[in-house]
Amino acid sequence: MNSLYQSTITSLPLLGRGKVRDNYAVGDDKILIVTTDRLSAFDVVMNEPIPGKGMVLNQMSDFWFAKLDGIVPNHLTGIAPESVVREDEIAQVRGRAVVAKRLNPIMVEAVVRGYIIGSGWKDYQASGAICGVRLPPGLRQADKLAEPIFTPAAKADLGEHDENISFAEMESRIGSELSAKMRDISIRLYKTAADYAATRGIIIADTKFEFGLDEEGTLHLMDEVLTADSSRFWPADSYAPGMSPPSFDKQFVRDYLETLTDWNKTAPAPPLPTDVIDKTGAKYREALTRLTGATLEE
Repeated sequence: MNSLYQSTITSLPLLGRGKVRDNYAVGDDKILIVTTDRLSAFDVVMNEPIPGKGMVLNQMSDFWFAKLDGIVPNHLTGIAPESVVREDEIAQVRGRAVVAKRLNPIMVEAVVRGYIIGSGWKDYQASGAICGVRLPPGLRQADKLAEPIFTPAAKADLGEHDENISFAEMESRIGSELSAKMRDISIRLYKTAADYAATRGIIIADTKFEFGLDEEGTLHLMDEVLTADSSRFWPADSYAPGMSPPSFDKQFVRDYLETLTDWNKTAPAPPLPTDVIDKTGAKYREALTRLTGATLEE
């Protein structure tokens, strides 16, 4: 399977590289987003690619953008990525890139949690709340919440950890009206996606959305949506509260890294064994097929 750790497109100006995506300018109002096979865990980019991972993420995002299009506008333009690069660069974008509207990103991630797991579980154990949202006592790890909750996070610089913040803090950063709109849309997106995923035997435990504004101030869904990188997907047939369920995501890598006693979760990343790389790639591809009914288009 073709693998791409870092794109090397020279026909367009490079805007920047994130943990997974490389961004290039297409004129003044559009952007080419290339989803590489890089993987980050604990906000550290691993040294080895997960072959095909970027194509899985791209295909999964395209599926969700289409399914959720009626709820909020998104950043897609419909322009073929192959049409904006040189012929010798087409292999780098085919199946793993989109041409998107160039938006002003909102520097708060919209996190929706339907189940109590991860950092939310740790917060709840310590305080009985997640990001200031009080929850009933006696909840177990991985319990389903009575209603999904919105727990925003401040976006951090590359290599830094995103910071969970309260809704009040979000309002102070971007304003009450925009905060409420992002919250309400995010919960609607999550509920719609979770209801669909349930028909495919998948539980979406939580997810994060990213939004941006166009020049008219219209809110758009952007970046990636409901992928195995931005969400926790659990197989419904093996779900049981009181434990951390198996995931269709990079949890396999996280679990391996947690066994390393000589790594402090900061760069440089430790090497990943071949079997961890292979099994992680298989988890991503299985998530794509289980959710969309399609296999990876290579």
